[in-house]
Amino acid sequence: MESLVMNTEDKKILLTGASGFIGSHVLEELLKRGYEVHAVVHSGAIPPHPGVIVHQLDLLDVAAVESFMAEQKFTHLMHFAWYVRTKCQMSSLNMDYLAASLKLLHSFVCHGGRHLLGSGTCSEYDYKYGLLHEDDMLTNSATLYGNAKNSLYRMARILCAQHNVHFQWPRIFNCYGRNEKPQRLVPSVILSCLRGEEVRVSHCMNFLDYLHVTDTARGIVDVFESELTGAVNICSGKPVQLRSIVKSIAKLTDFDGVILWGAVPAAFDYEVVVGDNYKLRSIGWQPRYDLISGLQDTINYWKEHV
Repeated sequence: MESLVMNTEDKKILLTGASGFIGSHVLEELLKRGYEVHAVVHSGAIPPHPGVIVHQLDLLDVAAVESFMAEQKFTHLMHFAWYVRTKCQMSSLNMDYLAASLKLLHSFVCHGGRHLLGSGTCSEYDYKYGLLHEDDMLTNSATLYGNAKNSLYRMARILCAQHNVHFQWPRIFNCYGRNEKPQRLVPSVILSCLRGEEVRVSHCMNFLDYLHVTDTARGIVDVFESELTGAVNICSGKPVQLRSIVKSIAKLTDFDGVILWGAVPAAFDYEVVVGDNYKLRSIGWQPRYDLISGLQDTINYWKEHV
């Protein structure tokens, strides 16, 4: 089989969602590997870099997207843009982003696209199975977000097969690290500890699969450069109790204040959610951060931004 790893002359990529938490780290990883990245942004900002060409574009504007894709004729697309703000799991905006994504992907393949990587999510899975495999697990999400993403996966897979487009769908599990939204669990606990405030969290008894965002980004780009197709879990493969994360942050920041367990409602009901990362490891990927070193790196980042 002919290798699908990109040649030097192919290193031009359209990247949507490039200013987001995960997208910004994928952008950084692509630049490290010598790619020319055409970054689509709507409202976010991207620091100037010689390898980045920024395009201001509203992906919900179907006419503008079609004109842009017809003019540019990209052969490689990494699609990360989505609605991920407050209460995104059940927001009706997921339907708008699903429709816009389908239009984007259709325009991409109709104008010469050859390689598509879309950003999936562990939210596509039916969590009751615990250890989640890509190929033999029900994708039966209880949320609009998970169902919208999985609907895009199913339709994109068929569309790409019809047009002979190489299709990859990394399913991203929980990540943490630099530049995460401060209201999320890890940064909110770090900031409270650094400020000497009470730490207000849920009971934090769940066991979830967490991975440092730079390891996540490396995994995504490793998949992109590989011959893997379809869904690929991007995860640690190791469940960690949320309470352990909170206690580790307190220890690493020398926090001796009060942790108010159960002060806020739990955002997640399932006891254990962990992914099987065999496919990801099969292409040589290994995490560079364990939980403690990853949390320390994240704490160092927030010390500069308190």
